[in-house]
Amino acid sequence: MKLDLRPNSRYALLVPSSMGVRITPENGQPVHCSTNFLMQATSAETNVASISSFLGLRVKVLTALVKGSPIARLIRDDLARRHMDVEAKEVDQGGPWGYRHQFNIADSGTGSRGPRVHNDRAGEVGRTLNAKDFDLDRIFGSEGVQVLHLSGLIAALSPETGRFCLELSQAAKKHGTRISFDLNYRASFWKDRRDELRDVFHRIADSADILVGNEEDFQLALGIEGPEAGGKGLAGKIDGFKAMIGRVRKAYPSASVFATTLREVVNVNLHRWGALLSAGDAWHQIEPREITVLDRIGGGDGFVGGLLYAALKGWEPEKWAQFGWASGALATTLLTDYGQPADEEEIWSIWQGNARVRR
Repeated sequence: MKLDLRPNSRYALLVPSSMGVRITPENGQPVHCSTNFLMQATSAETNVASISSFLGLRVKVLTALVKGSPIARLIRDDLARRHMDVEAKEVDQGGPWGYRHQFNIADSGTGSRGPRVHNDRAGEVGRTLNAKDFDLDRIFGSEGVQVLHLSGLIAALSPETGRFCLELSQAAKKHGTRISFDLNYRASFWKDRRDELRDVFHRIADSADILVGNEEDFQLALGIEGPEAGGKGLAGKIDGFKAMIGRVRKAYPSASVFATTLREVVNVNLHRWGALLSAGDAWHQIEPREITVLDRIGGGDGFVGGLLYAALKGWEPEKWAQFGWASGALATTLLTDYGQPADEEEIWSIWQGNARVRR
């Protein structure tokens, strides 16, 4: 099976995103114990897109930036370093209590002490994302896009961003662009908005060609019955995951690709990492195996990014799962939230378990 991708498109991948910065203590220390921090530009959607952009495919980001902000400048420069084109609505800050970019304050954890993440999203400029600020006929029509990747984080940010994602999916369908949707359910975003967001997520999922999520995502975002309790460990639960994805397939027949990651945390720095992919009538299963983790944030995004890159390259679905798995594993070895592959060989070496020095 291969995705029927629109030829002669300027962009392989398009992602709408609310950009912010992550602030991380050095050396895996807790936030409250630290005086030195690393600050970097981040978002889940550009984490996904980084696999394709670093490997040479053309990527575009749609976003909103605070006009004149040094954080906005940092974000633009970072995305340029990642070889991404940016189209942004610049929004006046509106004074010290106006708009800003989100702050993600997170330590990586270490050993038996798990990571802790605090999101400070007050006044987040990305909540203003609106289709009227972008020429969608130019972007999807004249320029052309092969895959639009949407995240549930953007769809749930605000009523405006929910409408924005729906209008993007409608424009993508109109011009023959394939749609990928990573559900990314967050309970704090859904508080007191269940009916509103369930409708938005259902409508996006109904238009999607690729659906990605874990058992919580499918249950809480789409109302799909979760996997039944299986045997011991992740490997013993795979039949339950397959049955759940079967229910998702029945509810959303327009999609032909369904994927989920499988993770078991032994400790902060040692995970068992697996994946499950349904493409057409075939299943591609990666039994959980051990990976060493420097920082877990972005591993799931790396999986989606690798899957989409492999699909965009026209490889067979078995390689989509393998390359996605290894791209996720790569991301967990880096201090950035996103994978920065040197080349395809580096990712395939991770898949093959080859960590020998290359000279």
